[in-house]
Amino acid sequence: MTIVDLAQQVVAQALKHGASAADALVIDRSELMLGLRKGVVDRLERAEAREMGLRVFVGSSSATVCGSALAEAALDQMASRAVAMARLAPPDALAGLADSALLARDVPDLDLLDPAPPDEGQLREMALAAEAAALAVPGVAQSDGAMASASRRFVALATSSGFAAAYERCSSGFSVSAIAGTGTGMERDHAYSSACHAADLRAAAEVGYEAGTRAVRRLNPRKVASQAVPVIFDRRISASLLMHLASAINGQTVATGGSFLKGERGKALFKPDVSIKDDALKRRGQSSRPFDGEGLASRVTPIVSDGVLQNFILDLRSARQLGLAPTGHGARGLASPPSPGITNLTLEKGTVPVADMIKSVSRGLLVTELIGMGANVVTGDYSRGASGFWIENGEITYPVSEVTLAGNLRALFAGLSPADDLEFHGSVNAPSVLVEGLTLAGR
Repeated sequence: MTIVDLAQQVVAQALKHGASAADALVIDRSELMLGLRKGVVDRLERAEAREMGLRVFVGSSSATVCGSALAEAALDQMASRAVAMARLAPPDALAGLADSALLARDVPDLDLLDPAPPDEGQLREMALAAEAAALAVPGVAQSDGAMASASRRFVALATSSGFAAAYERCSSGFSVSAIAGTGTGMERDHAYSSACHAADLRAAAEVGYEAGTRAVRRLNPRKVASQAVPVIFDRRISASLLMHLASAINGQTVATGGSFLKGERGKALFKPDVSIKDDALKRRGQSSRPFDGEGLASRVTPIVSDGVLQNFILDLRSARQLGLAPTGHGARGLASPPSPGITNLTLEKGTVPVADMIKSVSRGLLVTELIGMGANVVTGDYSRGASGFWIENGEITYPVSEVTLAGNLRALFAGLSPADDLEFHGSVNAPSVLVEGLTLAGR
């Protein structure tokens, strides 16, 4: 029996037991992870599982159950219990399955299945090569370990409103952490590569060299005085700003009044040359999917166009609450109902080379690491620990540590300028960005 068959079977059983509507998510997964330190494997994990999440409705009341015992008798018992739970649950007029007109009609091939995923031996070689390259960098004292992993997920969704489909995706990656210096003057940094297809991974030696070089560059950091200065966020951490935006435009947060961006849809939020999109259909994308967790067709969603906030991230429930059309962003776990979630979120690159961006700063900070979460989505207040490099007269001069960046996300977004160095390394990607006038709290 395929996992689509399993999903359809448990939905039919839920209807038989008295559900007015139901949907089921089945995930068949396998994962392999390897860790090593100083060339010796000290961690090896393998996991395989087939699991199901079932959501049933009795009128406007619903319940969600999950399990991994998927024999026919177990499925019938799961459906019976879910219906009994739903009869006791409070009604929710906003909950419910998608109308058939909203359901995806086809499942596009997004090239998410790696035809040659790495095995244990290949993962070991990646980790070993990355660690060796990091240790070969002059000034690196020791390795803090390397890891490599590969996974496969086969996802099926079936609904009582007529949707039944599945897709398969793979993911591979590795990382290495290097330590430079000695005693109390040690510094640590890392580098990584991840991709849907192992063939798209960066060379292990390149990643290891980056980790070692970054660690050495951080040696002998200084503190700087508190002041308001331009700040450049390195592309490795600039994606964190997109994550704060994603939290603020999450439909669930907006609908409950918990976002400082409620009521800002259709208004200018960034400079006119800034555009941001969420592309669930990106080929080989790290979070691409042909349909969402509610059976809606995936699409490319403009979030910001020419600086103007165009869309919130909406699942069916938040869309109903806000009186808007859903955007196909229903994300679902096995044990929980759908909620809004991003896929491949990208800040489009600008036209200014990052080297020229640095030259344009007379006094400022190039941030290469952030500490803590530090963003209040309700007020937009922003405060995060940071380290990086001081810029003086357009030149990078010395490493900086133990500083705090503070401001407000509204002002930060309005003053943001992207560089031209966009690269894709994960689900959320952005080029380096320059932000004017953040407050830097130092010594």
